[in-house]
Amino acid sequence: MFQSLYGRLAAVLMGVFVAVGGLTLLASERMLETERLLELASHLILGALAFSLLAALIVFRLLTRRLRALCVAIEAFRDGGFAAPLRLAVPVAAGDEIDRLARVCVEMSERIAGQLDAQARAEACRRELLANVSHDLRTPLASMQGYLETLLLKADSLAPEERHGYLQIATRHCERLGKLVGDLFELTRLEAREVRPNLEPFPIAELAQDVAQKFELQAGNAGLRLQTTIPPDVPAVPADVGMLERLLENLIENAMRHTPAGGVIGVAVAADGEAVELRVSDTGRGMAAEELAHVFDRYYRVDRGEAADAGHAGLGLAICRRIVELHGGSIRAESRPGAGTCFVVRLPVAAAQLSAG
Repeated sequence: MFQSLYGRLAAVLMGVFVAVGGLTLLASERMLETERLLELASHLILGALAFSLLAALIVFRLLTRRLRALCVAIEAFRDGGFAAPLRLAVPVAAGDEIDRLARVCVEMSERIAGQLDAQARAEACRRELLANVSHDLRTPLASMQGYLETLLLKADSLAPEERHGYLQIATRHCERLGKLVGDLFELTRLEAREVRPNLEPFPIAELAQDVAQKFELQAGNAGLRLQTTIPPDVPAVPADVGMLERLLENLIENAMRHTPAGGVIGVAVAADGEAVELRVSDTGRGMAAEELAHVFDRYYRVDRGEAADAGHAGLGLAICRRIVELHGGSIRAESRPGAGTCFVVRLPVAAAQLSAG
């Protein structure tokens, strides 16, 4: 009862009335003396009024002290640009109406400050994205423009081999530009949740084998050996076939870019409890621990060799992470300098496979 504001106020008033009643009883004993009746009555009235006023001031002080503290904290929160949430000593549970009001204000301030912080980080990411996109778009466009202008100005004086070489370079820059724009659109759609995976159980082992075969010729031309380790008893996973194919392609392309000639690209699939684990490894230079922490960030590119990332904007691994998240799985990178890198993807096994097991 006395935890509420009304209960506390009632308790204070009861105390006041008890005190006034006690004074009345004490004074009534002296009222029997008729000659002092008027004097005692006036003193009693004045004392009761003074005591009631003092009690009212004390009650008002007790009630408004916490409200003033809350008001000062809210004004400081406003003057600080809503950046730092309120810091008030509020009981975790129970408390009267003022305590509950303070607790709600603290929760609201934390949410407002968190939303403003998230908005500021999103704005910083947007500016960084625009800067990176501008740079990556400007480079191939400037190169194409330069070679095409050269062809226009010196078309008659260039040998056929030179003209063909210029056109090949311009075509490569055009392909790079098209891939960059395509990756940007895909990552934007994935992060905006405009794309939902069409989940259906299918054998991921067969998909990994097919995607690896697609890269065998390209790997051979680069002097790399593509090695697959896929046992026959890998369970099916509920996933979008197209998205997982893109995931595998990005991981294998990333491994090939950072592996020198003579290296090995490994693709392995295996069951691991209630999940299927997919590993794509390389024998490149590897990465340091501080680089692993950012390897899935968009536009983050690790320098692992001369021109290793030429023509690549650093969006492939960010797309991989988003695809895995949409499938309820996880992805991580394992690496150390000089020992290569391995990307590990874990996807949940289809429910039918678990019940059958």
